[in-house]
Amino acid sequence: MKKPTQPDSSKRVSLTQFLIEEQRDKQHINADLRLLIEVVARACKSISIAVGKGALGGVLGSAGTENVQGEVQKKLDVLSNEILLEANEWGGHLAALASEEMDDPHPIPHRYPKGEYLLVFDPLDGSSNIDVNISVGTIFSVLRCPSGVQEPDERAFLQPGSQQVAAGYAVYGSSTMFVLTLGDGVHAFTLDRELGSFVLTQRAMQIPADTREFAINMSNLRHWEAPMRRYIDELLAGKSGPRGVDFNMRWVASMVADVHRILTRGGIFVYPRDVRDPAKPGRLRLMYEANPMAFIVEQAGGAATTGLQRILDVQPESLHQRVPVFLGSKNEIAHVTAYHREATQS
Repeated sequence: MKKPTQPDSSKRVSLTQFLIEEQRDKQHINADLRLLIEVVARACKSISIAVGKGALGGVLGSAGTENVQGEVQKKLDVLSNEILLEANEWGGHLAALASEEMDDPHPIPHRYPKGEYLLVFDPLDGSSNIDVNISVGTIFSVLRCPSGVQEPDERAFLQPGSQQVAAGYAVYGSSTMFVLTLGDGVHAFTLDRELGSFVLTQRAMQIPADTREFAINMSNLRHWEAPMRRYIDELLAGKSGPRGVDFNMRWVASMVADVHRILTRGGIFVYPRDVRDPAKPGRLRLMYEANPMAFIVEQAGGAATTGLQRILDVQPESLHQRVPVFLGSKNEIAHVTAYHREATQS
């Protein structure tokens, strides 16, 4: 496997320089998309500061409200959402925004110019971990606004993930990292807190095709469908089982943190369908979580499916649609996906 390139530490490349080179030298992006990515990155720096202050900033605990999914919002959920909205409203690069924390798309105020892009984001993924000081993150996806649409509504956003022009996430851990794909590989930037800028620290990240690590919430095992139980039983059987090797389980309960580990050293992340509520085929949101992470994972040489089909091929039916998610090392994803497809054919 080709290892990601480690940039020469004597030639520090900032996120801004990287994006300018993508625009000027490669003609891979235009000025509006470059500005959009820079604005999102600046918003993530502000969120990182709030997360880093923790209790000192008075941002821990519940906000006393619920989002559109009926989930109790944390104070940092609300603050992160506001930071991203305020940062992106006025730049003239967006036609509209949509957030996991809001019922409907957020229009650009009429006093500001509009651009050609749509921004979709989960402002603070893994927020159940905030109060215990475990890594959380921000996930975002960029789409083009359909031609001729002047006032984008929900329908404008309902594009398959294969139509994304960019996606990324920030992970707020021991260091703050900004991971980005523009459809030409996956690159990671680390926040230099003294300088206040993101610096390129990994080019062309690659996920190993094979792995012995899996991330899944085992407390839900009793609710899983038969092919999922079959697969996990084989992993847990280790060397004495049909796979003939020992697997290790890792689970952070923060999708950003789990996917970042997979990008760094391989593995798979699975949040499968379960039988508790037939109306909810999965827990994770297609637009805000599954699509951007699937785009990133595929660009890093991995694979991402719903258990039955490629995630990026799913045609969204609603803004807050949920799907099962299987992503990571491609050979292991092929294995578990095959079990689910066999079950539908029997």
